[in-house]
Amino acid sequence: MNPLLLAVLLLGLGVGTAHAAKLPAYTLTLNNGTLEPETLHVKAGERFKIELHNTGNTPVEFESTSMRKEKVMGPGVSSFVVVHPLKPGHYDFFDEFHLPDARGTLIAK
Repeated sequence: MNPLLLAVLLLGLGVGTAHAAKLPAYTLTLNNGTLEPETLHVKAGERFKIELHNTGNTPVEFESTSMRKEKVMGPGVSSFVVVHPLKPGHYDFFDEFHLPDARGTLIAK
């Protein structure tokens, strides 16, 4: 194999690995109108994911207008949303299917 081609391929593999770095993850459990925890603390200015687990027996809709995210999940389903870096502040989230009680706050510091 051409040494220059090999170097380019190896460099390409290194760049791909850098982009595949693990995102910080925070867990949120939704269960028939309850959110656990009701408050999530994250680092401001850092991309992250929220791992969502519907442990209830009804559908849920994780939604946040301030973070521009929503995800509908059936009973027993797990999923996630990736959130862009946030400025320091408070961001609302809720379970649209279980309002007005199922509300939470994400605090970015």
